[in-house]
Amino acid sequence: MSTLDRLARECCVLARQAGAAILQIYAGSFAVEYKADASPLTAADMAAHRLIVEGLTGLTPDIPVLSEESKSIGWNERGGWERYWLVDPLDGTREFVKRNGEFTVNIALIEHHAPVLGVVLVPVTDALYYGIAGVGSFLQPAPRALPQPIATRAAAPVPVVAGSRSHGSERQAALLANLGGHTLVPVGSSIKFCMVARGAADLYLRLGPTSEWDTAAAQCVVEQAGGAVVDLQGAALQYNTKESLLNPEFLTLGDTSVDWLARLGLRR
Repeated sequence: MSTLDRLARECCVLARQAGAAILQIYAGSFAVEYKADASPLTAADMAAHRLIVEGLTGLTPDIPVLSEESKSIGWNERGGWERYWLVDPLDGTREFVKRNGEFTVNIALIEHHAPVLGVVLVPVTDALYYGIAGVGSFLQPAPRALPQPIATRAAAPVPVVAGSRSHGSERQAALLANLGGHTLVPVGSSIKFCMVARGAADLYLRLGPTSEWDTAAAQCVVEQAGGAVVDLQGAALQYNTKESLLNPEFLTLGDTSVDWLARLGLRR
């Protein structure tokens, strides 16, 4: 078993443990705080953060960890990292607060600015997606189920677009209109990437700000399933290349033979 395979297995276990901790809080009543950027924070975020960071530190003491809830690590420290863990312990806290089940646990290993391992768990459904560079992407629908390979699909005649449940915009609607007929499926968190990775959607366009921990794990799942996550100039998203942890606007696509940027009117 390769090192990445072994780490993937351990990260899947950690993700399920974090998911169980999140669901314990989800089942009861919980307080909601708001961070400086007005994004919500709950005890579930912090419980999952502590569990994952402690687990990864024990698993690979020599690899630093950057989590959404420890983002104060400065550029002067992390700028030299060539390999590190990037974690969103609870992606979709807004969906968690709404109790619609559309939130995830995201764990990624970054090497030389690209994700080489990604794990995405949907705690409410038990679905666990993971991608390993050079190996592929897989879906384990339940803890004891056999993981099955997943792959993106050829573009549908009427594209299915996974869209943000909480962050739509008039500009996004105008760009999607350039596709002509299409089906928009609103869904929260990194589940949108996973829909593309398993061939349930053709693309996901994200305009406006996201952070690197929002995308890294799911990007690996999409890429190893045959798709891509690119900025609006067509370059793959990269990680830890600058002081800011914000991503550019991006497009997640399943069929890489289609010029989706041109179809959306973003490239002539």
